[in-house]
Amino acid sequence: MRIITLNEDTKKNLLKDLLKRSPANYGSYEAIVAEIVEKVRTFGDQAVFDYTSQFDKFALTADNIQVTPDEILEAYRALEPSLVEVYKRAAENIRSFHEKQLRNTWIETRPDGSILGQRITPIERAGVYVPGGKAAYPSSVLMNIIPAKTAGVSEIIMTTPCDSTGKVNPGTLVAADIAGADRIFKVGGAQAIAAMAFGTASIPKADKITGPGNIFVALAKRAVYGHVSIDSVAGPSEILILADESANPRYVAADLLSQAEHDELASAILITTSLELAKQVSAETERFLQTLSRKEIISKSLENYGYILVAEDLKDAIDAANEIASEHLEILMKNPFEVMTKIRNAGAIFLGEYSSEPLGDYFAGPNHILPTNGTARFFSPLSVDDFLKKTSIISYSQEALEKVHEDIEAFAESEGLTAHANSIQVRFERS
Repeated sequence: MRIITLNEDTKKNLLKDLLKRSPANYGSYEAIVAEIVEKVRTFGDQAVFDYTSQFDKFALTADNIQVTPDEILEAYRALEPSLVEVYKRAAENIRSFHEKQLRNTWIETRPDGSILGQRITPIERAGVYVPGGKAAYPSSVLMNIIPAKTAGVSEIIMTTPCDSTGKVNPGTLVAADIAGADRIFKVGGAQAIAAMAFGTASIPKADKITGPGNIFVALAKRAVYGHVSIDSVAGPSEILILADESANPRYVAADLLSQAEHDELASAILITTSLELAKQVSAETERFLQTLSRKEIISKSLENYGYILVAEDLKDAIDAANEIASEHLEILMKNPFEVMTKIRNAGAIFLGEYSSEPLGDYFAGPNHILPTNGTARFFSPLSVDDFLKKTSIISYSQEALEKVHEDIEAFAESEGLTAHANSIQVRFERS
């Protein structure tokens, strides 16, 4: 990995380089996605069937679009029972964590008869997108469905591509069953997003769409936003590690590579105050590369977006981490909890040498669907809140309104909205 001295110029160049990975820069694909979305919106099922035949080489019909109970049983039989139990244990950790995010409706009654409150209700139908083929991640199935289920969503539908024989990845199906998906459809790509956004004869319209996907899926989610809510337009995966001389270079190298193997656009960055550690980590990554199965992808990722930045002091390192606002941030330092208090921007923070990023990907419980491309400055991980709506409650008695009606009328009139003022005023007309 390249070793660079951290300063204002290198930081600026790094941020500029990382922004190239943003879905906002995928303009060359927008026309293709727009056409797919519009055809599905206009022609419904038939467009979905045609695109599935074109892209997945399977003759999809209204009769075979939905995964059957027998197919789910077949998926269970295809997996080792021990792996199914791992899925179940992970699901329980995820469920337990997300249950703590639940909030209650509240009502406040005042002595003057006014009542204010907030009613919290789940959305009616959530649509979850799950990649297929080489990018089949049962862990993401659990991370999407369980928060929706915990929130009390009435119906959870899932779309995921099938292969040329109409089969769906068995791990994906088992995870969906464990998590509590109500219906699963064999549709992938931008056409699946459009189907959930607008509804077809076979696939019902969702209120919100969540889940990761490729460039086409990301752009389709952006295109349908407004017709339906979405979680985010996710970019490629990323990890940033803050480490000092106390860090184990093998651990650091292994953790950097754990994200670099996702795809060629993934970023892996180490910021350290130790030049010696930087050199050791660089050497360890080369050694690991000789044995890892996704060597070609990792090499390309590191070549494009892999950096080791040597900072003059801890303050500079922390400032850079906050500006990068990484999806995953590991702190491998003598006092990781103290350093954490100075981090403002990160999707998820992993503290200490036994809290490597894959712990969060699979098992710990916090959601692994996180803001990317610097959006951790203003976005949060997927949570129960993403599947809840908040409705304000207002009730004033005559006594309560009488105390403030002149204030309201004055405010409305100052904005030139005389009908607003009149709506209040008529209640206190003297006959």
